[in-house]
Amino acid sequence: MSNRAAPVNRRQAGIALTALTVLALTAACGDKDYGASGSDQVQPAGQGTSDNGYGSGAAKEGGYGDDAAGGAAAGGLGAVAKSLALKEAPGLGKVVTDGQGLTLYRFDKDTPKPPKSTCDGDCASTWPPVPADDANATAGINAADLGSVTRSDGSKQLTLGGWPVYRYAKDSAPGDTKGQDVGGVWHALAANGGKAGEAAAKQPPKADEEPAAPPAAAEPKADVSVADNAQLGKLIVDGKGRTLYRFTKDSPWPMKFACVGACLDTWKPAEPADKDKIEGVPAKLITTVKRPDGTKQLAVDCWPMYLFKGDKAPGDVNGQGVKGTWFAVGPDGKKITKSAGAPSAY
Repeated sequence: MSNRAAPVNRRQAGIALTALTVLALTAACGDKDYGASGSDQVQPAGQGTSDNGYGSGAAKEGGYGDDAAGGAAAGGLGAVAKSLALKEAPGLGKVVTDGQGLTLYRFDKDTPKPPKSTCDGDCASTWPPVPADDANATAGINAADLGSVTRSDGSKQLTLGGWPVYRYAKDSAPGDTKGQDVGGVWHALAANGGKAGEAAAKQPPKADEEPAAPPAAAEPKADVSVADNAQLGKLIVDGKGRTLYRFTKDSPWPMKFACVGACLDTWKPAEPADKDKIEGVPAKLITTVKRPDGTKQLAVDCWPMYLFKGDKAPGDVNGQGVKGTWFAVGPDGKKITKSAGAPSAY
């Protein structure tokens, strides 16, 4: 009898060990800060399947593959900047463009003094570095502000005001500014290497213009906090009071991002939070994950968090239930499945 019982006990022990392993992995995901450097950082395991609602095809066309975008934007260091120029962009004022009229960008994770480029690998496929060769300034851009930085592969990248210069693979036509504020860390370039739009935002109103109205509601001081919504109840918001959403076709473990390419035009990845600036949400639920393009994104209970383009003011919940895959999140990190009313047009 003892001989027959032994295999059963071994099977039970194996099942128990597997359960403990899964539990340990789950707990680790909630306890570690994946925005820190080192082995604790989550690396994406994939970009979702082809039926993810925004498709692997969209990802390819959106800038993660070799066929990222048409024209010179996909050329990377093989392209030529030629004469830089200033073009008017809606909401941003004058932005710097290359010789083909494509908008140029800077990356917050780079440094200007000394110049340093941190966008390599997949990041450089989405954000092709602009070569320093044959670049020259035209009216409105000081030639003395142009320079170069040596990249990790030894190539020379153009700098403006010390900032390494990039294109965005999804900008396929002159005047496109789809890269503006992607991940909260990419910005169209101003003439001096600053962020386009900042100077215009600081200008006082003209004599014949009414001063801007004060915000409808005070912004919370915390990077992540909880707000009361009349339709959905308590939900998690960012530092500007904007509703945060998660995408059911993403995966928290193993980490996968299904929202790539065209999806990011509507759903902007939320910026990582300071662990010391969290209110109303257990700190262990707040982490940072790394996207396929190298940028970092806020995660709640390991789920990547997004902002919805259709939300125009703090407290808006127009993204709730969109396509049956996007949901606001409660203070416990779980998705909220209540209806927000009429379906969104997005």
